[in-house]
Amino acid sequence: MMTDGSCDAPQSSGESAGGDDAGEGRESGRPAGPPGKVVLITGMSGAGKTLALKALEDLGYEAVDNLPLSLLGLLVRPGEPGRPLAIGIDIRTRGFGVSSMLTEMDRLMHGRRLDMRLLFVDCDDDVLGRRYTETRRRHPLAVDRPLIDGIRHERELVSPLKARADLVVDTTSLPPGELKRFLAGHFRLEAKPSLVVFVTSFSYRRGLPREADLVFDSRFLANPHYVAQLRPLTGRDPRVAEYVENDPGFGQFFGALAALLEPLLPRFTAEGKSYLTIAVGCTGGRHRSVVIAEKLAQWLRDHGQAVDLRHRELEEGEMK
Repeated sequence: MMTDGSCDAPQSSGESAGGDDAGEGRESGRPAGPPGKVVLITGMSGAGKTLALKALEDLGYEAVDNLPLSLLGLLVRPGEPGRPLAIGIDIRTRGFGVSSMLTEMDRLMHGRRLDMRLLFVDCDDDVLGRRYTETRRRHPLAVDRPLIDGIRHERELVSPLKARADLVVDTTSLPPGELKRFLAGHFRLEAKPSLVVFVTSFSYRRGLPREADLVFDSRFLANPHYVAQLRPLTGRDPRVAEYVENDPGFGQFFGALAALLEPLLPRFTAEGKSYLTIAVGCTGGRHRSVVIAEKLAQWLRDHGQAVDLRHRELEEGEMK
């Protein structure tokens, strides 16, 4: 269960919070154990930090919200058993300060005492404003100023954390379910980390998926939109797939795409990359890109690759 460490947490000095336990194993003759795994979650208010924290809790992390960083050393001690931690910390946290947070992170990571990663959850200002307006919640920095001013002030304050983050996730157009899949790809707990490939189709009219690592444009292929019988269908329909695949350029394009990815995937895995997002776009995101995304996902599965597949425009259309 996710707990809140902001209310009645005991105060302690930096020394008692972990200043001495770095040498504990050496003094007692016990070998130092593996570093504790910690994910710090921060970012813009309203961007989805609570959802991210709950997603990591579902993955097996012990989730704590608003824990003062000075108490982190009390929760994680090298060589002692314990669940990995996911800790939410932001401008609501008691004694929060960007410089003090970065200093505490550096202190705790000194000598690799902690396997600590910083996750920054972001979102466009106008979308944040709509979220606050729709939920009628008050932004923590907009008590005595307009909402947009509070959002801009917060963005200025936390920008050094975004620059320092190991991973930035933008939730502007990311549904909660996809955020959970994205985080699972990066932070799932496994004895042997493996690469998960996420394939998504999208519409260039709606903009590129911000989380994409590789983007491929399929707008050069024949467009089923201009065929009256095919227009109301999607790329999941065999008739649309047949039409797109009959384009003279399709075979060469897909063969080149597969030839590009085949040597890249094992290299990504060897470098420790846990999540790769491949985005395929077309004009409307309903026909050509869907066909290619479906075929690419199947090709990856046939090659033993773990794959998640999403069609952004189709799913958003179903939700409306």
